[in-house]
Amino acid sequence: MAIDPQNAFLSIQTSLAQLSTLIVSYSFSAIGAIILLVVGYIVAGLAERSIFAGLGHIHHFDQTLRQFFSKIVRYAILVLVVIMVLGQFGVQTASIIAAIGAIGLAIGLALQGTLQNIAAGIMLLALRPFRIGESVEVGPIAGTIEEIGLFATKLRTAEGIYILAPNSTLWNQPVRNFSRNGVRRGDITLSIGSWNDIDRAQKTLLALAAAEKRIRRDPAPIAFVASLGDTTVSLTLRYWTSAADHFSTTIDMTKRAKQAFDSEGISIPLPPPEAPTPEIRKQ
Repeated sequence: MAIDPQNAFLSIQTSLAQLSTLIVSYSFSAIGAIILLVVGYIVAGLAERSIFAGLGHIHHFDQTLRQFFSKIVRYAILVLVVIMVLGQFGVQTASIIAAIGAIGLAIGLALQGTLQNIAAGIMLLALRPFRIGESVEVGPIAGTIEEIGLFATKLRTAEGIYILAPNSTLWNQPVRNFSRNGVRRGDITLSIGSWNDIDRAQKTLLALAAAEKRIRRDPAPIAFVASLGDTTVSLTLRYWTSAADHFSTTIDMTKRAKQAFDSEGISIPLPPPEAPTPEIRKQ
């Protein structure tokens, strides 16, 4: 079949015209996409720095949370820019948003426990039930806080053992913070024989407390009868110290109280001797 040169020329001319129109159209789209990417990248960086600096003006706002929220804002802007760029080329953005939502839901279900730890970490960093360096007890976990992260918290026990506790575990239980208030109460209880002078024993304990610089004067230390036995009287010395001095003061005052009672002739009753075991004679 013979090809008509005139028709072939017209077809080529039409194709070139369509290609030219398409190139021009996509050139503008490409230029617009590049401009959107550049502007979006700059805006995302400015927004990140602004959020980070703005949260820094909030008193005691955690550094980790500042970085976390500023990064979230940055990546959210970048995702929005990418969707707008795809829209420049005629891509249906509604389907992309739906796909992103489905992917996010799937990831959320797969990482449910991890997301709980992140949410708990955000609450721990925001509300600050404990800080780095504080001594706490949360359920069966006790130790000194070394690091608070978005996923887990690092602690060091009194025995020097390393503990990595998930944040959700720490958030869902009552927290006993031994360092937060700055002061702690100490009690030393000793038993003396009921034949001793109780007033003299109380004055001895109060004199020990008055001589100890780590014991606070307000509230003043007190000595009182804690309990009565058949042949014993339990005396308690109650005082307040700083949280950092609590343990060392307790062990020092216990030793000094025993030494003071010995020097004052205030006897501490000994446990009764064990009854002798009867001999079993062989028949």
